Amino acid sequence: MSSEQVDQLMQAMTTAEKIGQLIQTTADVFPDGDAVVTGPMKSANMSTESVYTIGTVLGISGAEKIRQIQHDYLQHNRLKIPLIFMADVIHGYQTIFPIPLALGASFNPETMKTASEVAAQESAAGGIHVTFAPMVDLVRDPRWGRVMESTGEDPYLNSVMAAASVRGFQGDQLDDHHVAACVKHFAAYGAAEAGREYNTVDVSEWRFKEQYLPAYQAAVDAQAALVMTSFNTLFGVPASANQHLMRDILRQEMKFNGVLISDWGAVAELINHGVAGDHQAAADLALKAGVDIDMMGYAYAKYLEKAANLDPTTTQLIDESARRVLELKDKLGLFADPYRGLDDTREATEIKTAANLQAAQAAAEDSIVLLKNHRSILPLTTETSAALIGPVADSGDLLGSWSWQGDPAATETIKTALSAAMPNLTFAAGSGYRTGNIRDLNEAVAAARQQDVIIAALGLPADESGEATSLANIQLPAEQLQLLRELAKLNKPIISVIVAGRPLDLTEVADLSDAIIFTWFPGSKGAAAISRVLLGEVNPSGKLPMTFPRSVGQVPIYYNEYRTGRPSTNPFGRDDIKYQSKYMDEVNAPLYPFGFGLSYADIKVKAIELAQTTLTPADSLTVTVHLENQSASAGKTVIECYAHQQAGETVRPVKSLVAFEKVAIDAETLADFTIEIPCEHLASVHQDLHKAVDSGEYQLMVGLDSDHLITVPFTIE
Repeated sequence: MSSEQVDQLMQAMTTAEKIGQLIQTTADVFPDGDAVVTGPMKSANMSTESVYTIGTVLGISGAEKIRQIQHDYLQHNRLKIPLIFMADVIHGYQTIFPIPLALGASFNPETMKTASEVAAQESAAGGIHVTFAPMVDLVRDPRWGRVMESTGEDPYLNSVMAAASVRGFQGDQLDDHHVAACVKHFAAYGAAEAGREYNTVDVSEWRFKEQYLPAYQAAVDAQAALVMTSFNTLFGVPASANQHLMRDILRQEMKFNGVLISDWGAVAELINHGVAGDHQAAADLALKAGVDIDMMGYAYAKYLEKAANLDPTTTQLIDESARRVLELKDKLGLFADPYRGLDDTREATEIKTAANLQAAQAAAEDSIVLLKNHRSILPLTTETSAALIGPVADSGDLLGSWSWQGDPAATETIKTALSAAMPNLTFAAGSGYRTGNIRDLNEAVAAARQQDVIIAALGLPADESGEATSLANIQLPAEQLQLLRELAKLNKPIISVIVAGRPLDLTEVADLSDAIIFTWFPGSKGAAAISRVLLGEVNPSGKLPMTFPRSVGQVPIYYNEYRTGRPSTNPFGRDDIKYQSKYMDEVNAPLYPFGFGLSYADIKVKAIELAQTTLTPADSLTVTVHLENQSASAGKTVIECYAHQQAGETVRPVKSLVAFEKVAIDAETLADFTIEIPCEHLASVHQDLHKAVDSGEYQLMVGLDSDHLITVPFTIE
């Protein structure tokens, strides 16, 4: 359909039909194909007739169901305008990949792209046109449950992963093997105060543009088709009513020209925020802000009551939004074929294939982080005499939140995967996730006493991460810590395998364990990946995309903090200098820093060299990194490049990630790797809120985590 044909369709539509395009509801209004008006829709004065004008539905999949609903809808829609079907396909459809935070830990954009490609291919076969992903919110507070859906605390890492995800979902074109990406949540949702879901966000516009905006911009630059508004306030105004945020920043400065959709009920929630007195006022505010689709708020439905008599300004805004929705339908090819890609055979053969499952396993292997390995207790051998203990050991709860088409009951457990490889393995749960009794504890200790090594499989269930799962205590449950304490009394090596959807306070776990691997929620093939890492069939190479605190009192803690006038002279310990930025009862340093992750190989950065040390803002910084693997094990690692500006117009972070590359290095090898860093990566937001690269003195810092770095100076003229 050409732009002229969209014009013709717009001219043929009534105002009520255009309003319908701006309303999204769940697909359960079509229980048997035919529309049924119930609940909030009745209170919004929606009729069966108006249901057949709505533009989009969410939360349903399956070729047969979608074909039935689309067919019935087109039979009743006067102009035969098809529906768009949207869903939360966050880290896999039926083949579940590791959670996005784990994909961030891979530090491998190709891994993220593959995960999104597979999710797109499977969900498109299931009839879905749009996914509510990627979430690119910058998060520095592990108390916030939705951290699992982000890629972490760093603007640059998040930007790279955001662009890779959009490219994976959408491909080179939105054919019937891809889905449109909806970037969320605009904006700064991850900065909710106290890590509490839906809470206020209060950051300056300077800081917003400096740290939070880059990942959204990267997704928009990658041509993401949709953006979703966030629940929170920003600059004192709820996002869904924030004209400055949506029209000035998103539309004008960021050049986004796609569809802007609210989050679930967010338009109606403007009443709760206290900026609108009723649904009509909420609808007016959201429409003026440029929100094209009202998801499950039924505020826009209020316009239906007086569609024929709306004022010219409101009518113009409705026209603008309706046009964008129609253009998205055209981009998806739905006018040419409302049933695009719907094929029962394809759905039966292209979902959860062996190739897709292998890709999910490779992603899990790429994202597991080795946090501790005292005296090289890992890897184990297949002949190791080991006791597998803990509530996660025999659980299929490895998929994580937002895996709505995944089946934990059909997911292989760590026990099953390890038992197949280790004939001398015994098992005892010891406790539940948050329950325990003396008998189970005694049984676990007795089992562990008979073996040489203890593997403690610990963590949190999937329903304790994701939306509406904020936690004030980010330690493992008391029952699991007690189990670990009792096991430690046996004086046997303990390997703790942690499954969780957020960074945790692992201070006591680290004290009690000889080795720790953090697996996140690793997905459909997570158990196999864990087994292969434990047995050394895979050398771990994941790196932390978020800082792990020593205690919740340090939160928010992140590596790229701004300089202060009185910095701590000893962040890793305590000293007698009182008037510094520090705690009285805790060191400043985290338990594990951003970018941290060990390997079974002994890989070190031996030296770095710059091709030139004086550059202009238009140049690229060329750095050669000399790596050495001094061990008999080949491995992968991440070369991490950070920069620091000695003096800027605005305060600068102590260090900022500006480039990274995942590399492989053979055993007992010296290898050189060259990385090009565009000087535009050094740009900072100035007082006028525009970005520029300053002239002056800089430092480049290169290492394998954010704390252990080799530094060289350079100058930008």
